[in-house]
Amino acid sequence: MECSSAITLYPYQRKWLTDESRFKIGCFARQTGKTFTTTLEIVNHCLDAETQGRRERWVILSRGERQAREAMEEGIKRHLNAYQAGFESLDSDWEGSYKALEVSLPNGSRISALPANPDTARGFSASVFLDEFAFHQDSRKIWQALFPVISRPGLKLRITSTPNGKGNKFYELMTGSEDAWTRHWVDIYQAVADGLPRNIEELREAINDPDAWAQEFELNWLDEASAWLPYDLIGQCETSDLVATDRGWRSPRHSTDSRYYLGWDIARRRDLSILWLINQSFKTAEVVRMRGITFEAQMAELRRLMATYPVQRACLDQSGMGEALVELAQKEFGTSRIEGVLFTGAVKQDLATVLKQRYEDRQVSVPIDRAIRDSLHAVKRLTTASGNVRFDAERTDQGHADYFWSQALAVHAATHPAAPIEYASVGLPRLGYRLEGFAL
Repeated sequence: MECSSAITLYPYQRKWLTDESRFKIGCFARQTGKTFTTTLEIVNHCLDAETQGRRERWVILSRGERQAREAMEEGIKRHLNAYQAGFESLDSDWEGSYKALEVSLPNGSRISALPANPDTARGFSASVFLDEFAFHQDSRKIWQALFPVISRPGLKLRITSTPNGKGNKFYELMTGSEDAWTRHWVDIYQAVADGLPRNIEELREAINDPDAWAQEFELNWLDEASAWLPYDLIGQCETSDLVATDRGWRSPRHSTDSRYYLGWDIARRRDLSILWLINQSFKTAEVVRMRGITFEAQMAELRRLMATYPVQRACLDQSGMGEALVELAQKEFGTSRIEGVLFTGAVKQDLATVLKQRYEDRQVSVPIDRAIRDSLHAVKRLTTASGNVRFDAERTDQGHADYFWSQALAVHAATHPAAPIEYASVGLPRLGYRLEGFAL
């Protein structure tokens, strides 16, 4: 299919468009037309099939519903409208084949756009376009669910994105060396050299953020740009004093402290359930790692820690399955020592902020362990499309930043310790009668 004369493509876009490899991936600077060009390729494939009496099926998986709608409206439908006048063989009433997130062509070709998650990546057989793949939540789970979808011979896979650090599947695919893939790199300098009208120096000065410029426009894999705890910050708090145990780590010098605080990020099957104990100086006393064991066995570990150490306060993840364990722990140890914490957006922001302050002040300590280091580093500060800030991490085989949240809960317990309410006599006379529990 020839490109419409109304569409102007720069050399890097034409190179991407005419690459017919089955597996194709591209890393593009922001606003260089990666989605526009890839949706043009999809439309070309479908219209070629229509004129030859075949059917093409394409699915676009975008970061969210807004992005999926934009890919459809500003990409697919725009290209189809540009081509419409030149196809007399097609039904002229195209409006009847348009839906918000799907277009059906007269001979049966179909293009759908969906928000990406592991569930939407299953259940169909089609060529697929992963749009801004580095920003998809659970990108590895999506990849695992998706790849069988395009396993049938003849189906194609297109992936584009701007970098979003190293902790995602896009980074692994883009930096791999497998011959099955063709890889395209277009930074802002290449795009401008090919004719894209942008003033590089003006943009660099206006953004006023070297990390953002390096990642968004120069395509550097700056994991630190969004990681809440950079590796350097974590590394300065790592200590070899903590001894490895069968189920975690322990400090051999816990008996000298009189007050301890506990955080518990609760899980049962998929993620890790982590108990993190610190002393009154925020230093780690013990870390207990549990996966796939019963709640009763997990409660036994809590009882052991509460009996071994003078734990003043424990903060437990009360979200979801934690509700029942919080109630049980409060019944056994009292509400003054056990607090349930619901992980709302505001609460997670507070937990993350306080934890980072302790790292910056070098008050905390952590075991020297790759899994813990990656878990602490996995949490990212993200800004939503509506401008809200949220803290989240991609779920991997190693968990869902479980070490981060358990340590944050422990620091929260120590930072806001519960104190008994003290009463002082004001010399009131006795009234000569008694209420349950009170002498008046």
